[in-house]
Amino acid sequence: MSQTQSKKPADVFPTLTASEASHFAQLALKCVTREFPNKLDHVMNDADDVKTPQTLHPAFYGCYDWHSTVHGHWMLVRLLKLFPTLPESAPIRVALNKNLTAENLQNEKAYLGQPSRQSFERTYGWAWLLKLSEELRGWKDADGERWAKNLQPLADAFVARYADFLPKQNYPIRTGVHPNTAFGLSFAWDYANFTKDARLAAIVGKQSTAYYGEDKNYPAAWEPGGEDFFSPALMEADLMRRVMKPAEFRRWFHQFLPDLGKGEPKSLLTPAVVLDRSDPKLVHLDGLNLSRAWCMRHIALALAPSDPARAVLLRAADQHAREGLAHVASGDYVGEHWLATFAVYMLTER
Repeated sequence: MSQTQSKKPADVFPTLTASEASHFAQLALKCVTREFPNKLDHVMNDADDVKTPQTLHPAFYGCYDWHSTVHGHWMLVRLLKLFPTLPESAPIRVALNKNLTAENLQNEKAYLGQPSRQSFERTYGWAWLLKLSEELRGWKDADGERWAKNLQPLADAFVARYADFLPKQNYPIRTGVHPNTAFGLSFAWDYANFTKDARLAAIVGKQSTAYYGEDKNYPAAWEPGGEDFFSPALMEADLMRRVMKPAEFRRWFHQFLPDLGKGEPKSLLTPAVVLDRSDPKLVHLDGLNLSRAWCMRHIALALAPSDPARAVLLRAADQHAREGLAHVASGDYVGEHWLATFAVYMLTER
């Protein structure tokens, strides 16, 4: 169980311990070089496109699917940075040195340029690729600097895809799974600000406002959906607290979820229940508890200290975090190949 530091509402959120970091690293190391089982996002143009995952994606072929491999690499990098003496540090470097070569990543970029690849991993995988690049950039580490350099052309390709696609997407995708527009925009915004990419930031800010700026009385009582790993309501709010100024966000938020300070809707504030962790869709709800927790905490800390919604969100975030952390390692690969990433992001993103 994660440690806590005090009983104050803002401080009860769990923190990542070295033993947990080691456990999570072991989960990722089991899958970043494991090719099968594999669920490809792959349009075959002809018979020559019938290839194995590692042939198609020499860098990101493991962890069941492309995006999970990408964010598994992100998690391993973050853990290396936070815990340099982690017992798993040597095998982490071996695995990343094997996968993040210049040649492998050039081939990943070349895949994007082939016919029928316009919507490949849009925008969930795009977002995590930029998060991996962001994590590597500026890290004073010889391996990290090499991996960052190798990855940058692929990151640039996804930045170009965001810039090309977003102005053409008239309507946001308000789902609780991979295509969720708000999540894709959130990580693109983080990357744009970290790298000082004013053009990308302007596009993301403009589209976020166009998609969500007038939202009021969001029907959050309809959540969760049966296979959600994101809350569409909370992911949207977590995006808007990024792109809006604080006072503007607070006004927007109380129109968006006007009853939250009263503890409503309860379905949004109560951890989701999973009845079968061997089902690849139902286990998404464990991820929902983790992603809800990080959104709730981020949103709460963007509200005024006296705001009743702040305390409601912090309490719910703690409940969701503890429920999610209890099930990161279920013994079944359909959850274990990805849930640790959500746990590490939740515990370390401040």
